[in-house]
This record gives sequence, C-alpha cells and structure tokens, in this order.
Amino acid sequence: VSLIVDEDRCIGIGQCELLEPEVFQLGDEDAISRVVDSAGLPRVRALEVADRCPSSAISIAEPYDA
Repeated sequence: VSLIVDEDRCIGIGQCELLEPEVFQLGDEDAISRVVDSAGLPRVRALEVADRCPSSAISIAEPYDA
C-alpha cells in the first residue's frame, strides 16, 4: 500500500505516528507527518490509520491499471 500525507492539511497531531511508528514520522522542525515506509502495511490497516487522521491528511494511492 502506498500512502500519501497532504502536508498542507497535516496539523502535526501525531496520531498516525502513534498508530504506526514504523510507517510515519513527524518532522523535527515542522511537526508535519511524512511516510517513511508503508510497503508492508496491510490495506485494511492503512484505511484505518487514514480514517483516524484528525485533519484527513492521509490518503491511499491507488495503483494505476493500464
């Protein structure tokens, strides 16, 4: 699963990092969440984490089917 954090919407609460510290990391200077590695995260868990983001800044990049 590929996750995207909209840095303009992220308010730096850190809920995502609390839920999945191996996937998300808050920036030291700006407290904006960034995806570190979402490759092993199951889709169901990714949807749960995105749903629990208080600013709805996390989305799932859907694969392109040619």
